Amino acid sequence: MKEKVKSIVFIAITLITAILCPMLGLTDVQTIATTLFVANIAAILLFWKFRLAIGFITLALLFAFGVLDVEHFIEFAGLDVIIFLVGMMTVIGYLEEGGFFEYILEKIMKIGKGNPTRVFYSLMIASFLLAALVDEVTSILFITALVLQLATISKINPVPLMMATVFATNIGSSATVVGNPIGVMIALKGGLTFIDFLIWSLPMALISLLIIAFICAKYYSKYIQNIKVGEISSEDKPKNKDHTIHWIIFLGTLIGLVLHHQIEVLLGLPEGVMLIGVSLTAAGIVLLLERVRAREIIEKRVDWWTLLFFLVLFASVGTLKYVGVIDVIARGYLELGLKGLELYMFFVLSAGFMSALMDNVLAVAVLIPVVKEFQNYGLNVFPYWWGMLYAGTYMGNLTPIGSTANIVAIGIVERKQHVSFKDWIKIGFIVSMPTLILASIITYLRILYLT
Repeated sequence: MKEKVKSIVFIAITLITAILCPMLGLTDVQTIATTLFVANIAAILLFWKFRLAIGFITLALLFAFGVLDVEHFIEFAGLDVIIFLVGMMTVIGYLEEGGFFEYILEKIMKIGKGNPTRVFYSLMIASFLLAALVDEVTSILFITALVLQLATISKINPVPLMMATVFATNIGSSATVVGNPIGVMIALKGGLTFIDFLIWSLPMALISLLIIAFICAKYYSKYIQNIKVGEISSEDKPKNKDHTIHWIIFLGTLIGLVLHHQIEVLLGLPEGVMLIGVSLTAAGIVLLLERVRAREIIEKRVDWWTLLFFLVLFASVGTLKYVGVIDVIARGYLELGLKGLELYMFFVLSAGFMSALMDNVLAVAVLIPVVKEFQNYGLNVFPYWWGMLYAGTYMGNLTPIGSTANIVAIGIVERKQHVSFKDWIKIGFIVSMPTLILASIITYLRILYLT
């Protein structure tokens, strides 16, 4: 799409939003906040390369129009997520520079047994499992480092391989409570347990993994054959053959992240504190180990571009909650007049597209009060919690900004190769829609007839 056409589309979307908001009964403040939010998302989608500049300008306009103040900006900016990522990126940078990922890559290629398709599947399965056991962000940080190593050795574009592993990561993050922040949110608000996730979500995640692995293998069949599966050449092998300290850092960080809730309970700490604590502890140890190069690691290995984009995106969406637009959305669902499976699927699909157009954590935060309101009207909301989980994770595969994992992976890969929004959408739609619809309907029918 030419720049002129994109500009016209952007202006049209902004004007239509500004006109429709008052017609839908929004106040002046709500209209301004909604228009700026929609304009921000439209501009990011249309002019992806300039997303950070767009975010900065949107944030400035929110301040200028008086719909956001500094106090609430700090509240909505997601500084806990930012600090967590700073710590994890520091650890990843240290492990990558030490040749740890080349070492892991050799092991994965041995599993492939000389078959590039098996290597491709192995990376997708590893992405799924790591996301389920830890979380999507940690998983994609580790896996993307492996992807870049494999792409460099094979002299291929890392983007298709990165996208396939991101798809598997998002699906895997739905399998357990700890896999995704939205899983934690839904579990707490819906009263769901770890066992509930194993019973209801894990089977759907496994089925969906099989589907997306098959689709990706077919879609990238020619690309996969260019993956080199032999031994890493001598110039690519890490000079440091002893990875004991790397294993200690790697496993120690993962174990700490898995057990962070138990540590919080043991120490009587607020929820989520040790998630950040483990990340910062691991980063601190790394910086102590690399005393001379500590500053260099922080400056070069932390993706400040991506982190700043997170910050402004979180703040712009949080503004909708601040001005009361979320309350309007909640009432809107209940006034549609839909019932049963129709209301459920409409909710799931709309939640899915919301997740695809903004960070899924923020989309779910918007929709949780909607489900609570359904419960007040006597609806069985048990399937809605799972539908919202699938919408936030599976449809995160639709667009580059659909989930935190997407944005983090793109931020890392774009240092070497541009990621096309158009190319992402082409396969993103193919993998996201079938898995979302299938998982949602099967879960709804299971609950309807088995409970």
